[in-house]
Amino acid sequence: MQQTTFASVAWQNKGKITRRERFLAEMDAVIPWSRLLALIEPHYPKAGNGTQPKPMEQMLRIYFMQNWFNLSDPQAEDSLYDIESMRRFAGIELHGHDIPDESTILRFRHLLEQHRLTERIFAAIRSLLDREATAAQERHHCGCDHHCRTALDQERRGEA
Repeated sequence: MQQTTFASVAWQNKGKITRRERFLAEMDAVIPWSRLLALIEPHYPKAGNGTQPKPMEQMLRIYFMQNWFNLSDPQAEDSLYDIESMRRFAGIELHGHDIPDESTILRFRHLLEQHRLTERIFAAIRSLLDREATAAQERHHCGCDHHCRTALDQERRGEA
């Protein structure tokens, strides 16, 4: 269980939601995390007697932020220290030694590249976006009424 810091509590009560926070919340909601983690899991280092690997989902979220915000490995590490919304998105608290250093971020990126997982990850995202765009067009063509949206959503989930 992670302990919440005073800074984290103060941040929660700040009142304004920034564009970055809104973007990260939207991405958190639409990215199929479990599906992407399943692609990576067979290649990710397992915990043993040596250095324990960082949580896989944390590293994947950092990788996505690097791409979205065009961050180098050192910039990604610095951003995690500087920007609370990015830490929260990655599931990191400032206390302790939770923030991966730039070499850990680099090794994760190399792992994805070595196993050609970047192509598979972005193909899965493209597929998701294509399906969502098609569903949005279908909702538009049927007048966007509540009944139609509900029926389409149930059909996509396999409930119809």
